[in-house]
Amino acid sequence: MTRKAYMVGTGIGNLAAGIYLIRDGGFNGDQITMMGLEDHGANDGAAVKDYENEYGNQALSNNKGFLAKGGRMLNEETFENLWDVLRSVPSLDHPGQTVTDDILNFDHAHPTHDVGRLIDHNGPRVNPGKDNYKHMQFDNKDRYLLSKLMLMPEKDEEKLNNISIAEWFSSSPHFFTTNFWYMWQTTFAFKRASSAVELRRYMNRMILEFSRINTLEGVTRSPYNQFESIILPMRKYLEDRGVTFINNRKVTDLEFKDTPLQDDIVVTGLKYEEVDNDNKEGHIDIAENDLVFDTNGSITDSSAIGDFNTPFKENMDYAPSAMLWKKAAEKFYSLGNPDKFFGDRSQSEWVSFTVTTNNHFLVNEISRITQQEPGNALNTWIESTPLLSIVVHHQPHFKAQKPNESTFWGYFMYPRRNGDYVQKPVMEMTGKEMLEELLGNLAATDPSKDNIKNHTEEIMDSIVNVIPVHLPYASAMFNQRAVGDRPDVVPKHSRNLAFISQFCEQPFDMVFTEQYSFRAAQRAVYTLLNIPLSEMTPMHHYEKDPKVMARATKTMFR
Repeated sequence: MTRKAYMVGTGIGNLAAGIYLIRDGGFNGDQITMMGLEDHGANDGAAVKDYENEYGNQALSNNKGFLAKGGRMLNEETFENLWDVLRSVPSLDHPGQTVTDDILNFDHAHPTHDVGRLIDHNGPRVNPGKDNYKHMQFDNKDRYLLSKLMLMPEKDEEKLNNISIAEWFSSSPHFFTTNFWYMWQTTFAFKRASSAVELRRYMNRMILEFSRINTLEGVTRSPYNQFESIILPMRKYLEDRGVTFINNRKVTDLEFKDTPLQDDIVVTGLKYEEVDNDNKEGHIDIAENDLVFDTNGSITDSSAIGDFNTPFKENMDYAPSAMLWKKAAEKFYSLGNPDKFFGDRSQSEWVSFTVTTNNHFLVNEISRITQQEPGNALNTWIESTPLLSIVVHHQPHFKAQKPNESTFWGYFMYPRRNGDYVQKPVMEMTGKEMLEELLGNLAATDPSKDNIKNHTEEIMDSIVNVIPVHLPYASAMFNQRAVGDRPDVVPKHSRNLAFISQFCEQPFDMVFTEQYSFRAAQRAVYTLLNIPLSEMTPMHHYEKDPKVMARATKTMFR
């Protein structure tokens, strides 16, 4: 009987697993079936009208413009698995090249150099023209606690069980006023309530970027949004090799073999619903030799959408992908605790918005005020009550963008707070009001006599759409946790089930990155196919490089 592989979820992790199965595991494409609710995943990006099936009756009265719920920053030096896999995936735009070629060639031709990373009432704060340029602003207590956290041995991570960043730095509240913290939290989406152990992992894995975080020179950008630049080429690679994709299928339960003492984990069946066919129920028999790869949690689950004139309505559903994990964890003691990540939205939620305009006036005004061209990463208004940041992408960011159109993306890290220029919580704002909040922040830091506030009517006339999105689990992978709360990629005693997501456990690497998903995919495939883990893609350990550590130490004191 031909061995089969079933992927629950069609995000980047399972796409990578499919490629590993074919490239390294000897599978044919027709042995693999991918099942998901939609084809966007967390690496999304499309015209607004393409989201109608996903959001149904939610606010899409003006289905114009573009939407990206979020954006993922790549890194050339530390995303080893991602670059390796994408070297096997042909470019859709440049025959003879790979997706890795596409991205790195584009990035090298358009290197990131942020000169307005932080903005306060005086304008760009971390800027070559300012006295505090490059300053991290640590005091000795900050340095001690950060160094102590970073140098903690990996084997001692359990000492950080359920410890928040706020608790770790409770004896030095000054830490949260530093340039470093403002940059770090908004670059990687940490909150004070986030897990200290994840901060520790980031500090080690990304220590190469510590000395240049003020310019974000380590950020690697794709030519277009990552759905078009990465996901579509991966799907095409798999489709060309015969992989079956079934969209709008929701797997509702995993059936397991009844084994002595419930030690062995053997999936014997999948229950599902066809969500576009009157929720018709179905069942798939899983042979013991077959493989099941489950996306046990997605950061874009249960999101809610609005438009220019309509606020979103919060979706209170427990994350569907995590619900499947939750059911499995109730049957086996070794499968973690999904409620740690999906039971407290206050640790994880934020709101993003995507702006589309029919001319380039607003983007040009943002460039003038922030002192940088589109494509140069992130701007954060550190005095913004809900903590507002924006990213003006290199244009065009979507292949369907017209030459006259501009798009950019922003997010509020604390959406329960009131705006400073629109006196209501971000959660209650329309897309128009979020834009007004941004314009208020821009105007407050605009040094020109011809202030941007003088052009409000002109800007509003240029708006095609502003799409607000509530993401209740956007930073859920950073929630406070303990050792054991995340299941192993292939749990102990599992014969045919693997987890691939931001919510599985693997050593050293850092969540909230495509690298984590790609590496989990490789670990899952190699483990279940008995390929030696010693053959996995080598990872860099810059935290052991004396030159890198010397630069980091110097940065601590600048």
